[in-house]
Amino acid sequence: MVKPIIVKRLIFFFLLGCFLAPFIASAQQVDVKAQADTDRIRLGEQVKLHLSASMPPQGMNVVFPQIPDSFGHFEVVRRSPLDTTAQGNTKLLGQTIVLTSFDSGRWDIPALRFDLVSGGSITDSAFTGPLSIDVNTVDVDTTKAFKPIKGVRTVGWSFWDYWLYFAIGITVALVGVGLFVYFRSRPKKAAPVPVAVVVPPYEIALQQLQQLKSEKVWQQGDIKQYYTRLTDILRTYFEQQFNIPALEQTSEELLQHIKPVTILNQQRDKLRGLLSLADLAKFAKMTPSPEEHEGAMQHAQEIVEWTKPAAEKAAVAEAGKEEIKQPAK
Repeated sequence: MVKPIIVKRLIFFFLLGCFLAPFIASAQQVDVKAQADTDRIRLGEQVKLHLSASMPPQGMNVVFPQIPDSFGHFEVVRRSPLDTTAQGNTKLLGQTIVLTSFDSGRWDIPALRFDLVSGGSITDSAFTGPLSIDVNTVDVDTTKAFKPIKGVRTVGWSFWDYWLYFAIGITVALVGVGLFVYFRSRPKKAAPVPVAVVVPPYEIALQQLQQLKSEKVWQQGDIKQYYTRLTDILRTYFEQQFNIPALEQTSEELLQHIKPVTILNQQRDKLRGLLSLADLAKFAKMTPSPEEHEGAMQHAQEIVEWTKPAAEKAAVAEAGKEEIKQPAK
C-alpha cells in the first residue's frame, strides 16, 4: 500500500520539475541589480540608484520596476530613460533614479521586482536585494556660542543690470521728439479759397436798370437823378465789357469811341438819342414827358440786350487766351 503512494509522489514531482525547468532556466539567465552610489547622505542631499539587468540578446524581455514618485522616506527627483547596450552575447539594460530624503534615520530601499516577459506574457520575476541608506542631520557644535545674524547686504548699482530699460526709454524719447518735430514742421494745408462767382457785366447792368425802374425815381419828381443813374449804368457797362473809358468822356466822345465795337455801333442811333435826352434833362433842366422817360429806360435795356451775345463771345475768347498763356504740364 505504501509503495504505490511513493511511486505516485515521485511521478508528480518529476512532472512538476519538467514543467518548471524552462522558467527556472530563464530566471537563471537574467541577472538584476540595484546599487546606490552612496549609503550615507545628509538631509536634502541626493543619492543615485542604479538599476541594471543582463540577459540573452533574444528570447525574452525585462520590465523594470515602476517606482512611485514617493515611497517610504524617499522622494524621486528625476529618472533617466532606459539605456540598452550589448556586451558580447549579453544585452545590458540600465536606468538611473535620483532619490532624496528629508527624514533623518536609517531607511531601507525595498527589494525591487523585475518582470520577465516572453511571448507577450509574464513568465517569471527576478528581485534585487534591499539597500539601506543613512540620512543624517547637519552636525552642530553646541559648545560654541551662536554667531549673530548678519545684516542685509546691499549690492552695488551697475549700469549693465538696467541697460535694457535705458535703451527702451531712450528709444521712446527719440521717437516722441521725432514725431513732435515732424508735426510741428509739417506744412499746414492751406484752406481752400472760395471761388467768387463772376457775374457778367451785362447781367449786372440789367439788374441795375431793373432796380432803377422799380424805384420809380422820375415818378417822384427827381428827373436829374433818374437820367444820371441811367447813363452811369450804361457807361459802367461799356467800360467793363468793351474797355471803353466811358465815365470820363462826353457824350460825343463816347459815340466816337464805340465805332470800333461793331455790335455796339449798331445801336448808335438809340444811344445818341438816349444820351442827348439825358444831357437836356441834367444840364438844360428840360422836363421830358413820361413816354420819353419810359422810352429812355427801354432803349437802355435794348442796348444791353443787343450786346449780350457779343459779351458771351468775348468771355469765351478771353478764357481761351488764359489757357494759351498757361504753360503745358
